[in-house]
Amino acid sequence: MPYKMQAPLKSILTAILLVAALNLFAQKVVFVIADGIPADVIEKLETPNIKAIAAKGAYMRAHVGGDKGTYSETLTISAVGYNSLLTGTWVNKHNVWDNDIKAPNYNYPTIFRLLKNQYPDKKIACYSSWLDNRTKLIGDGLTQTNNIHVDYHADGFELDTVKFPHHSEEYMHHIDEAVVDNATAGIKNEAPDLSWVYLEYTDDMGHAHGDSRQMYDAVQMMDAQVGRLWQAITYRQQKFNEKWLIVITTDHGRDEKAGHNHGGQTPRQRTTWMVTNAVINDYANYNQPGIVDILPTIARFMHITIPADVNRELDGIPFTGPVSVAKPELNFIQGHLDVTWQNINPDGEVKIWLATTNNAKTGGKDDYKLVATVPATARHASIDVTNLQSDIYKVVLEGKFNTVNRWWVTAGAK
Repeated sequence: MPYKMQAPLKSILTAILLVAALNLFAQKVVFVIADGIPADVIEKLETPNIKAIAAKGAYMRAHVGGDKGTYSETLTISAVGYNSLLTGTWVNKHNVWDNDIKAPNYNYPTIFRLLKNQYPDKKIACYSSWLDNRTKLIGDGLTQTNNIHVDYHADGFELDTVKFPHHSEEYMHHIDEAVVDNATAGIKNEAPDLSWVYLEYTDDMGHAHGDSRQMYDAVQMMDAQVGRLWQAITYRQQKFNEKWLIVITTDHGRDEKAGHNHGGQTPRQRTTWMVTNAVINDYANYNQPGIVDILPTIARFMHITIPADVNRELDGIPFTGPVSVAKPELNFIQGHLDVTWQNINPDGEVKIWLATTNNAKTGGKDDYKLVATVPATARHASIDVTNLQSDIYKVVLEGKFNTVNRWWVTAGAK
């Protein structure tokens, strides 16, 4: 006679399976931008909390600024860097050229929109001194962003001159403290699925004092704030059995002369850093990741399926999990596109797609044609385009585990 499960036991097992299923999707992410800290500064100071997180995962030198001297060269300016992180693209696509944030190209969706498009019920949060981070970059409530709603936010503190009087240069530290107070409370109590925490004081001290004791003190204050965020995450992990990813980075370095300025393409202004509690892959071990790599890494962790047309525009590569190809290069030689890439994983083939339009810029779709399929280990292909005259060639390399792109743009083309 078959065993018949008793109703109470069946209910208990059903509940256990339901909880297990929910935990599969309890991947939560916090990314932190600590403004204006070059890699050499973070590396020479005592930062026990950042080092504790790196001990769980990794510390990496990284870069901003796009590909120097090419169509994607990107100014090393704050909001420009933020939006490169948010969209996984360089400035030639996202169109935020300075801190005025005049005309973001919302046709390149942020990680927040990608999450909400697939999982409308998941919650997002922004904790920041700058109001523009939420209202302009994320585009909270804008028709151009499909009226995305930021579920939890604490921002705009820089506008409150009563609570945070601006007569002392330490006022931004007090604002950052308020940002972290709200973020830690939000993480512990609401546990948003994806949170952005922005800290500004380090950049203020860099502009005011350059490479100085004041700047170094600000970095160590930031480290203490990161420690509070990490404590909140640890609390959630232990009490609710949730899986959390934290990524901490900066938006630009500083000039070599004295550390007051940024915006250019010198090595120190381009060289940044990342810290994460995740185990990194061979791509990150053998290369210097970019700020654009954070979006695909978050998407992979949160099981976000990036639509093919969006994926083909991303300039980033996940620094966790398997990766097939990296560092694509493109050259035009006598009617042929010479394509090369770094082979990270030998498995599988690389499909090479080509488009001669840039309709993605205006919200349209580009007509990609499959022009070659070669082994990933080939690391090279030549594409005949003598019959495809164009001012722009957009090449996409689709490997087994990831996709990368590179463009060839003639002088004067947009």
